[in-house]
Amino acid sequence: MKSVSGNWKVLLVLLGVMVAAGCQSKKAEEEAPAEAAPAAEAAPAAEAMPAGETYSVVRGDHLWGIAAKSQIYGNPYQWPLLYKANADSIADADLIEPGQVLNVARGSSADEVDAAVRHAKTRGAWSLGVTEESDKAYLAQ
Repeated sequence: MKSVSGNWKVLLVLLGVMVAAGCQSKKAEEEAPAEAAPAAEAAPAAEAMPAGETYSVVRGDHLWGIAAKSQIYGNPYQWPLLYKANADSIADADLIEPGQVLNVARGSSADEVDAAVRHAKTRGAWSLGVTEESDKAYLAQ
């Protein structure tokens, strides 16, 4: 590594630290469900959870990441279900705020889930502060 300049060395070290931190975070996420497994076995399936369940947005959250959480849907492509369930409080699907309380839609039909996933996969370009036409069309379904 003698040919690598000092700046590159610093960048490589920082990258290594970031990767290590990400691995630790990922490891913690993977370990958490294992510890909670007995309680999860006793809980009903996600689709059967009671209506009225909510999720409080924290800094750094986005609909994709929230939908990916195992206690929500376990599938990031289902974020449009959250968007549709909270259309009255989310003007732009790309912009949610810490402290915002989202309703978690449960009991969606297979057709509704398929439509949500299809929208997530075909949505197209996005920009903050604008409700995309494809999002308006999805909400109108």
